[in-house]
Amino acid sequence: MARRIPHSVSYPQSVTDVHAALTDERYWRDRIAEVGGDNARLDRIEVGDGTVSVEMTQSIPAEHLPAVVTKIRPGDLEIVRTEAWEELDGERATGTVTARVTGLPGELTGTVTLSPAGTGSTVALDGEVRVPLPLIGGKVEAVIADRITEIFEHEDAFTSGWLSLRE
Repeated sequence: MARRIPHSVSYPQSVTDVHAALTDERYWRDRIAEVGGDNARLDRIEVGDGTVSVEMTQSIPAEHLPAVVTKIRPGDLEIVRTEAWEELDGERATGTVTARVTGLPGELTGTVTLSPAGTGSTVALDGEVRVPLPLIGGKVEAVIADRITEIFEHEDAFTSGWLSLRE
């Protein structure tokens, strides 16, 4: 069984402006520094001509996790995430998102789409968390989905502010 994570955010900026941010190395360095959390780091970034591939590590402190998670994986959860964006194709861009928790089976996989929305744009994630553990996998999936969604919301707020400063 897997838990779906539909998530989207709208920006008043154009697809071109949002895509320019998402493929800018400075944006990623600023984002991990601002909202990455304790011990967050940017492990790898490859910027191409209108493309980017990023790997980052973030953690969720154990005190923010329910017992169902800390029983099977004591301590802080370390999440290794990748995000990759392709070139603009007209007024759209697509990408992929993955995340895995070290020391715990399972992963988050998803696709992201940047598209026009009125005079601005929307970034939409269609993802799912899968934790193949008998009996408790669904509970762990729910916890991870909730925490990942909180991370996305903090990153969305950062991105909104970052874009506003560049107008």
